[in-house]
Amino acid sequence: MKRLLSCTDRARGESGVTNLMEYISLTSILLILLVVMMFTVNAVFMEGPANTLRFHAFTDIGNGISVRIVDIYVTAPERGDITSKFDIPDDVGGGDYFVEVEGAEGAQKILVQRGDIQSRISIAGIGASKTVTGNTTSRGWNVIQYNWTGFSGS
Repeated sequence: MKRLLSCTDRARGESGVTNLMEYISLTSILLILLVVMMFTVNAVFMEGPANTLRFHAFTDIGNGISVRIVDIYVTAPERGDITSKFDIPDDVGGGDYFVEVEGAEGAQKILVQRGDIQSRISIAGIGASKTVTGNTTSRGWNVIQYNWTGFSGS
């Protein structure tokens, strides 16, 4: 003869399965939230401040180069040449960067950039009277040259 289970016996057998399913569901939801938080934390707490640091460092480097260009122009003889070597940081935030003078006479700017982070700084004081051209990278020594006759495009 077959024994019939009462409601309390049946509930005891199913409670083990219910607890296991609850544990698996809760663990999977928490793992998904952990993965989402890892990506969010990286973007918000690491990349954002690092990009802000890079922008401010690029601004400082551009201002330093602008000052050096103006100093060369101010101390340049009426008829003569000056060459000045200077050093800028080899890397900012763990990577190289590129420095370029852009624009036409009167609106010249120094562009310091790497990837999508860039800083533009006006060449203070001489942008309207002298044309400045050139570019450099962050590695090694950098040179600013002044020649009273100007430089040819070659």
